[in-house]
Amino acid sequence: MSGSLGKLSGVRNLAADRLTAEQSGALEGLAASCRLDAVMMTAIAGSGHTGGALSSIDIYNILLAVADLTPKNLAEPGRDRILASHGHTSAGLYSALAAWGFIDRDELVPNFRRAGSPYQGHVERSVPGVDWGTGNLGQGLSAGVGFAIAARARGEKSRVFVVMGDGEQPKGQIAEARRIASKEGLRSVTALIDYNHIQISGWIDDVMPADIPALWRADGWDVIECDGHSYASLYDALRRADASESPAVILCRTVMGKGVSFMEGTEEYHGKPASGDLLAKALAELGGDMAEMERLRALRLAPLPGERRATSPAPSLDTGTPIVYTAQDKKDNRGAFGTALADVAERNSGVAGRTPIIAFDCDLAASVKLDAFAKKCPARFIQAGIQEHATATAAGAASVAGVVSVWADFGVFGLDEAYNQQRLNAINGASLKTVLTHVGLDVGEDGMTHQCIDYVALARAILGCRIIVPADPNQTDRATRWMLGQQGNIFLAVGRSVLPAILNEDGTPFFGQNYAYRYGEIDRLRDGSDATILAMGHMAGSAIIARDALAAKGISAQVLHSSSPLGIDGAELVSLIGTRPLVTCEDHEADTGLGAIAGLCLARAGTAVRMKNLGVTRYGDSGNSKEVIARMGLAPSDIARAVESLL
Repeated sequence: MSGSLGKLSGVRNLAADRLTAEQSGALEGLAASCRLDAVMMTAIAGSGHTGGALSSIDIYNILLAVADLTPKNLAEPGRDRILASHGHTSAGLYSALAAWGFIDRDELVPNFRRAGSPYQGHVERSVPGVDWGTGNLGQGLSAGVGFAIAARARGEKSRVFVVMGDGEQPKGQIAEARRIASKEGLRSVTALIDYNHIQISGWIDDVMPADIPALWRADGWDVIECDGHSYASLYDALRRADASESPAVILCRTVMGKGVSFMEGTEEYHGKPASGDLLAKALAELGGDMAEMERLRALRLAPLPGERRATSPAPSLDTGTPIVYTAQDKKDNRGAFGTALADVAERNSGVAGRTPIIAFDCDLAASVKLDAFAKKCPARFIQAGIQEHATATAAGAASVAGVVSVWADFGVFGLDEAYNQQRLNAINGASLKTVLTHVGLDVGEDGMTHQCIDYVALARAILGCRIIVPADPNQTDRATRWMLGQQGNIFLAVGRSVLPAILNEDGTPFFGQNYAYRYGEIDRLRDGSDATILAMGHMAGSAIIARDALAAKGISAQVLHSSSPLGIDGAELVSLIGTRPLVTCEDHEADTGLGAIAGLCLARAGTAVRMKNLGVTRYGDSGNSKEVIARMGLAPSDIARAVESLL
């Protein structure tokens, strides 16, 4: 194998004008061994997408031959990227990666789809050489766009190759990604379609007809066609794409199940392996035998292989000096976010060693307060239009490629609408900072379609992410600066209305000069002995008003605030509550947010207190936000009555 790879060294970075017959022969030899491994690994696992793997192997091999991607440069951010959008062809990509020395063949083949193994059924970043996990179809091109945008911001000349299936082409997210790439002039992106005309339910023209070349041309891409099983033709097409003045797509004419007679040209083996006598026939046709198959099968009983942990680079930023907003300032939380972001971006822009900040927008810059960033850093402001699905994935992919990636959008678009994309960002170990504006009933007049009342619940269901719901502009400013310097996926959820600064009883800002944001910390805004009011976000101000009204009646209530409901220290919360009755209040669905989390903390601690959860209990009205919130029973007077009812 090493001798074959040596013959191919001259084609790296498309340096040669064309492939020689000897080089094509070397690649064909590699492909034969890869097809044999793909058939064996799916057979040993008893499951897998064998047909598509065999169809795409030649595409993966030519890319590994020409791309600036080797086992030695995986840790370098400026290298090329190869993405598999049709992630079910994992047996094809994994076998090619093994042939090129990224992973060990005797580790891969017996451990494919084995519980606890990194070699999962769909491509994942836990495998060296895989840059983005794409179990759900339609994601790969968006991720490729994100990688290309990040490379441009870092001043790198790397290429991005996205291998795609033909069955996924009608999916809307792909159209979104095509348009972003064309608008941004991302010549470094080349898509290669495994064009075998078959998907899992049959022929693509029977399942969902689409004029695939016309779709790409309509969005400004250079369309190139080639024989997807001829290495000379594939290489020539890649050279043409590399010279194109626009992003290019290569339609690689392939055969489903290539190399195994009874699998070729049929959907039957799209999603299943060969078995029994047919397995022996497939191995014989590919130059293998059952003895090697059984040797590898026995290795499935060996200890599990190690797993590479996919991470994102730690940002290097000067987050600046926080702004202190006083009682006289008229500021909303989204405005405080926008001001802080622009400040941090400007002070780090062009400074050697600092991490570039990129901000993505979906036609809402003024509303989500990205306009100041756009003015100060126009080259790093990405206007993606009303295309949330592709933007979510592109922004997530950019975050693992050496930039700080920020996407601001209304809550119903950035999380509700793009939930699957955000979930895949988490699976891929991304580090996206998503700012959800206009959350809760606070969006008021826009009505129930725009009132995101489930932002904590949805974030809670995405493993490993964090969410921040700040109380006022001061806490928002500090949380924004903290967030930009962190690794991992973080949501910042803010409303629309102007909010007064939360003040201490002496009139100074609670989140003032001496306050530093700490994720998970519970803010004790007021002391009290008779009851506890636990608030989230802008409801903290209403809780203080309710507390003052109760004090006039001789009732002493402490006010606690949690800006990070997913990071609450349960023991600390239980200690602060003690045996006092508890009222929780939140601009969020009542049974799935802060109140539910607090109740779970108490239950886990074996503590019982009288408790009432105040929150959103139906889809809201359209009107002034204070009136809408009051009609939901969340006015300060409602909070005070809830406390009295428990006493």
